[in-house]
Amino acid sequence: MIVRPVRSADLPALINLARSTGAGLTTLPANEERLAHRVGWAEKAFRGEATRADADYLFVLEDDNGEVVGISAVAGAVGLREPWYNYRVGLTVSASQELDIYREIPTLFLANDLTGNSELCSLFLKADHRTGLNGRLLSKARFLFIAEFPQLFGNKIIAEMRGMSDEAGRSPFWESLGRHFFKMEFSRADYLTGVGNKAFIAELMPKFPLYTCFLSEEARQIIGRVHPDTEPALNMLKAEGFSYQGYVDIFDAGPAIEAETSKIRAVRDSQALVLAIGTPGDDATPFLMHNRKREDCRITAAPARLAAGTLVVDQATAKRLQLKAGDQVRAVPLAVENKELSR
Repeated sequence: MIVRPVRSADLPALINLARSTGAGLTTLPANEERLAHRVGWAEKAFRGEATRADADYLFVLEDDNGEVVGISAVAGAVGLREPWYNYRVGLTVSASQELDIYREIPTLFLANDLTGNSELCSLFLKADHRTGLNGRLLSKARFLFIAEFPQLFGNKIIAEMRGMSDEAGRSPFWESLGRHFFKMEFSRADYLTGVGNKAFIAELMPKFPLYTCFLSEEARQIIGRVHPDTEPALNMLKAEGFSYQGYVDIFDAGPAIEAETSKIRAVRDSQALVLAIGTPGDDATPFLMHNRKREDCRITAAPARLAAGTLVVDQATAKRLQLKAGDQVRAVPLAVENKELSR
């Protein structure tokens, strides 16, 4: 498996992937015109022809037969062309000594605080390929690209995680709040933001703070929680250094997690090495490896061994990276060490 930049020829495969995602993946709508436009911008970004405000680094996961089975992306910056909305979960305190009443009420404040940050987005892997190293490769490959080209990204990386919804795509948070202002199904609002029609958010969303006590119990319980299918992705990002700082999606209340770019484990610990071709050995550790190219970027995960400033890989891995012995490679262990998890 390799992760590489998207190409125009991948559009039919992307449409098929988008149709299988279900509700909640806002940045990958099953709309051919919108996806074609996005692929075009991604190609410009990889060529260095887009500003950070417009850069969309869209990657695909391709198997050895050339089939595209997954997608992931990094946006250069959010909110620099149009407003980027989140709810900040705060606290309102009501107290009366005379009546002996003291209440702390969680409150939602409409905010643009995450504007300008880079964003991890559009992560999706076909169900029949969610095995082995595939999921971790598809998600973490973006960190090696960020480590190689830090000037393309912000000082902070964010990721909006999919919130809770049922099998029919019904969101309790939307039913309790959004529906009253938008008068449409959650899936429709989700689709409209995905195809770039975000003006209606500013036009219809209330600007005043919202007390969560007015929401249904079901809606209150899911604020800041992720969909069960998203739990593995959330845990993976937390292990890399991401954390929840109180921002949630305005539609499904899924958490927005964040990390300082330079402190992300795979970014911080990655290093440039000389590639050696040989036998990694039975005790070899899975490494994430990037060929240090931009437009011709190729990233893979495979067993490798450090030896005197070189990274020893087998011939098949070197071929996937389109590298030969003596070439430079950026690499980092794929897994987070247990001692890091216990910090």
